[in-house]
Amino acid sequence: MFYALFASQDMTVTVEESTSRGRLDMAVVFNGNVHLFEFKVDAKPAGAALTQLRERDYAGKYRATGMPVHLIGVEFDSQTRSVVGFEVADAP
Repeated sequence: MFYALFASQDMTVTVEESTSRGRLDMAVVFNGNVHLFEFKVDAKPAGAALTQLRERDYAGKYRATGMPVHLIGVEFDSQTRSVVGFEVADAP
């Protein structure tokens, strides 16, 4: 759903992007900003999606672009199929 939303708006979207430290779920480049997404289902502990973005330094390959990089962790509950966690932070 996230991919379809962003791609339909003519944003540059890359999914399952490999890095030396893992695989980023989705990168969206739009309006001079980079938005990096990590999605988790039934994340334990809460906040695991944003933690993974930071610990694996997925923003590293985008720093040289000079664009601001934003980290977005989205967590879902498998039973209710709804978003139960959504955190945003600027990349260090």
